[in-house]
Amino acid sequence: MSNLPLDQRNEDDEKDVIEMSFLDHLEELRWHIIRAFVAIAIFTIAAFLSKEVVFGMIILGPSRVDFWTYQWLCQLGELLDTQAICIDELPFILQSRQMTGQFTMHIVSSFAVGIVFAFPYAFWEIWRFISPGLYINEKKVARGAVFWVSLLFMIGVTFGYLILTPLSVNFLSNYQIDPSILNEFDIVSYVSTVTTLVLACGLLFQLPMVVMFLTKSGIITPQLMKTYRKHGVVVIFFLGALLTPPDPFSQVLIAIPLIGLYQISIAVSKRAYKKREKELFGA
Repeated sequence: MSNLPLDQRNEDDEKDVIEMSFLDHLEELRWHIIRAFVAIAIFTIAAFLSKEVVFGMIILGPSRVDFWTYQWLCQLGELLDTQAICIDELPFILQSRQMTGQFTMHIVSSFAVGIVFAFPYAFWEIWRFISPGLYINEKKVARGAVFWVSLLFMIGVTFGYLILTPLSVNFLSNYQIDPSILNEFDIVSYVSTVTTLVLACGLLFQLPMVVMFLTKSGIITPQLMKTYRKHGVVVIFFLGALLTPPDPFSQVLIAIPLIGLYQISIAVSKRAYKKREKELFGA
C-alpha cells in the first residue's frame, strides 16, 4: 500500500487517467492520419501507373488547343459570330531542362491527382476523429460537413481545371514583352502552375462552409459581412495572390468567383444566423 496521503494519491490517479486519455487520443489520431495517407497513396500509385491518361491527357490537356475549354470557346465564338474568343494557338513549347525533371513532375502530378480523388475519404477520416469531441450544438452546426466540404472542394477543383487553368495558360503563353523572346516553359514550372491553381481553387471554395460554421458559432453575423464587404474583397484578392502563381491575370480570375462566393456566403450566414437565433430564443 502506498504511503502517500489519500488526496495526493487521487491527484496522481487523475493525472494518470488524463495522460492515458491523451495518449489514446494521439494513437487514434495517428491511425486516422495513416488511413488518410494510405488512401492518398493508393490513388497516387494508380495515377502514376496511368501515365498516358493522367499526365498525357489531364495534366498536359490545358497545353493543347484541342482541350475542352478552348473548343467550347471557339464554338461560342461561332454562335456569337466572332473569332476574338476562339483559342486556336498556344505559342509555347514545354521543355525539361533537368535530368530528373520529367520523373519528378510525374510523381508530383500523380500526388496532386491522388489528393484530389482521396480528399473526401481523407477529410472523412479526420472528421471521424474530431466529431466525437464536439458538443451536441456543435454537432448540429457541423451536420453534413463531410458532404458539403467535399462537394465544394470538387466544384473548386473543376473550376480551377476547366476555367482558371486553361485561361491562365493561354494568357501566359501569349504574353510577350518583345517578339524576339520565345516562350519555352520548363515542365517543372508548368506542372507547378497547374497543380497550384487547381488545388488552390479547391481550398478557396470552402468559403461558404467556413462562414456557416463561424455564424453558427456566434463569431460573425451577416450584418458584419455586409459592413466589411469591401474589406472582404481586399482579403479575397490577397488570398488569390498568395495561393496562385504570381501573375495578375490568374489572381483576378480566381478573385471573380470568390467575390460571388462571398455574396453567397452572406446569404448562407443570414440563414444560419436566423436558425441560431431561433434555437437560442425560440420562435
